[in-house]
This record gives sequence, structure tokens and C-alpha cells, in this order.
Amino acid sequence: MIRAVLILVLALTVAGCSSKFKTYNGPEVTRVYVFKQDRRMYLMHHDQVLKAYDIDLGNAPVGAKQFRGDGKTPEGVYHIDRRNPNSRYHLSVGISYPNLNDLAFAESQGKNAGGDIFIHGESQERGIGGGPDWTAGCIAVSDDEIEEIYSMLREGTVIAIFP
Repeated sequence: MIRAVLILVLALTVAGCSSKFKTYNGPEVTRVYVFKQDRRMYLMHHDQVLKAYDIDLGNAPVGAKQFRGDGKTPEGVYHIDRRNPNSRYHLSVGISYPNLNDLAFAESQGKNAGGDIFIHGESQERGIGGGPDWTAGCIAVSDDEIEEIYSMLREGTVIAIFP
């Protein structure tokens, strides 16, 4: 009986270690800064950098996203608006693109602004390291990094994306 209990405890411990859902108990992330040209993202607590990450962007990274399918990553100030634990990119957190200005511009051009922009992990088809700027407009990091980011970001956190 004791042996069975020990085996069960060990199995649960091993299963817990492999979970993609991490916990974070540090300072609140008050803002996210993304610098597209540098391919860097910073999670900030006020003026303090908590974490920095190398990133991949949309497959046409220069310029702001304007339309569905343009391959660009948005530029501007948005916020984290959702969390997806079942992402096909391991985990993901949503960015509130398009905002009202993005929608109005696309409509004025007779086009669709697009949407579904996320910070996410690696694709099953393509992972980090296979070349830069492979997403459809999202911000990509490694699976280990998105686990950390997912645990640190909350809905409503401001994200500023710079050229």
C-alpha cells in the first residue's frame, strides 16, 4: 500500500513538472514594450525591465499592419485582451488589434483590417530558429518563453509596439 502511494505521488510530481502552466509571484507587469526593428520585447514593472526576449514577427515586418493578410505586425498602443491555453502555438496571449483607428483606416480603403494578433510560442510546423519573421503578423517566442510570458501577463496590460 505504501509503495502504491509513493508511486502515485511520484507520478503526480513528474506530471506537475512538465506542465506548460507556470506560476508567477513577482512584480506586476505594468507594460510591454516591443521594438520591431531590434526584434526585442520587454516586460516592464513601471521603469524596471523584468524580462527581455528575442522575438520573431510577421513575414513582412516593416511598417504597421493595415490589412488582413499583409504579413505585418501592428504598431501602436494596444492591450492584452485574452489568453489562449489551447493555442496551436503552444500558448498565446491576445493583442487588442484592430482598434477603432485601425478599423476605420481599413474600411476607408475598402479592406478588412484583420485580427487575431497574439504573442505566441512555436508552431508545430515551424519553430523559433528556423529563420526570422515567419508569423502572419504575430509576435513569436520559444515555447519555454511563452510559458513564462503567459504566467506574467494579465488581461488589460498595455502593450506598445514600436517600428
